[in-house]
Amino acid sequence: MSAYQRVLSGVRPTGHIHLGNYLGAIRNWVKMAKNSKEQLFCIVDQHALTTAADSKNLSQNTRTIAAAYIACGIDPSESAIFAQSHVPAHTELSWYLNCFAPLGWLNRMTQFKDKAGKNKEGANLGLYAYPVLMAADILIYKATHVPVGEDQKQHVELARDLAGAFNNHANLKVFPLPEPIIEKNTARIMSLRDGLSKMSKSDLSDYSRIHLLDDPDIIALKIRKAKTDSDPIPGTIKELTDRPEASNLLGIYAALSDQSIETVCRNFEGQTFSSVKQELTDILISSLTPIREKMHYLLQNQDEIDKILYRGAKIANTLAEKNLREVREILGLIPRADQLGKL
Repeated sequence: MSAYQRVLSGVRPTGHIHLGNYLGAIRNWVKMAKNSKEQLFCIVDQHALTTAADSKNLSQNTRTIAAAYIACGIDPSESAIFAQSHVPAHTELSWYLNCFAPLGWLNRMTQFKDKAGKNKEGANLGLYAYPVLMAADILIYKATHVPVGEDQKQHVELARDLAGAFNNHANLKVFPLPEPIIEKNTARIMSLRDGLSKMSKSDLSDYSRIHLLDDPDIIALKIRKAKTDSDPIPGTIKELTDRPEASNLLGIYAALSDQSIETVCRNFEGQTFSSVKQELTDILISSLTPIREKMHYLLQNQDEIDKILYRGAKIANTLAEKNLREVREILGLIPRADQLGKL
């Protein structure tokens, strides 16, 4: 029996996809897909429009994320892979949910404060209302489980609150309350230049991250330049306290080799980071080469990506439109002609 009924998750198409995205999210989605009844994996291209830098090269970035999904093991014959903008019901439901979202709820969203920084007055409405669109992304499919990182948990909680508010208005259980799935054993991949900061596309230094499309020479160079310390590898995790860069590299090796960090520490105990870096380089190259080659093939055959996206959107639209009709009826809106079969 499937552990999860309907799983939904997505990634913003904001340029290269990196090792942190793979180990921290997509690899876990592949495992979840094998243990769920239905899976929908979205590329949330409309979310990317909320920040100017992320909206550059949007169509190409969307195809790159789709290629990464497939290359990392998400099977498009078993899961719907689609672009958010190909399913208009996302934005329509978002407006309806806006009308149930008190400003106080949105004012508590920490990611708006982080992204807007000191320029809150200059931030756009899309960035402020981003969490409501994310709630619509989830609720339009009546998703039951949403795999997210700890930093996105608050957004799923808002989706639950909005689902409850709508259900109370309708006096019906229209939407299930989606459950955030946060894998406790998921590696938290940090910057190769600063072990206290997450690996991120926005970091100015390209040496801070491993891209899934990096070739072996680039991977080897980035690992050689990765920040470490001069102390030998300890035999226990406890001894890694206050050694963030050492913890990060050992954590990456542990994740790629499917071992615990405790086991990795024991195996490398007493050695210097030069030997760790060589073995880490080898396992990175062997793990990422098939992914890179598959991505290159797909990106050189973009018609194949587009067909997968269109097929996924057809599945998503069928489900979303069914749920949207129910919402419109509850809200007292006159049915659209196409929904009545009169077009």
